[in-house]
Amino acid sequence: MGWTDERVELLKKLWMEGLSASQIAGELGEGVTRNAVIGKVHRLKLSARAKPANTTPRARPAPRQAPRRPAGPGTVSASSSMGGMASAAKPRPTMPRPQVMGATALAITPEFETSPYVAPATQELFIPEDKRLSLLQLNEHTCKWPIGDPLSKDFYFCGQHSLETGPYCEFHSRRAYHQLDKKKR
Repeated sequence: MGWTDERVELLKKLWMEGLSASQIAGELGEGVTRNAVIGKVHRLKLSARAKPANTTPRARPAPRQAPRRPAGPGTVSASSSMGGMASAAKPRPTMPRPQVMGATALAITPEFETSPYVAPATQELFIPEDKRLSLLQLNEHTCKWPIGDPLSKDFYFCGQHSLETGPYCEFHSRRAYHQLDKKKR
């Protein structure tokens, strides 16, 4: 399909009248597709077209109502209490959701506030400043136990000699892998 001067002029005229690319392709006929029309419009750098003649808003489908639950025994349904007249459907109340901004992965939620297990308070091993390591200084023989808040400048890793069986020193291995007392039956 070639773009003749007549076709280009017709395209410009129909575009400025507000026809869609599909409608213009139908008018031009002979193998002209909607995409070909759009491509030619962009190559010609035509300005925004006029509002289409058909400006009626699209009809949205009506929202479906939730199915009615049958009344249980001993309860009076709305239709029977109203003398057989069905009452207007009331929207169900929704639970208010808290306003949340930003990352919430570490946010405390009510279900986790009362954990059944609380770790016993233990003292942290004192590491002299010259022995404290940054992430880039760790290797396979150093303890990788993080100490402090990772977002603060005082954050460091233990750096003591790690055990052959894991990534931590003896002190931090006891903290990481402590055995919970089994419940007696």
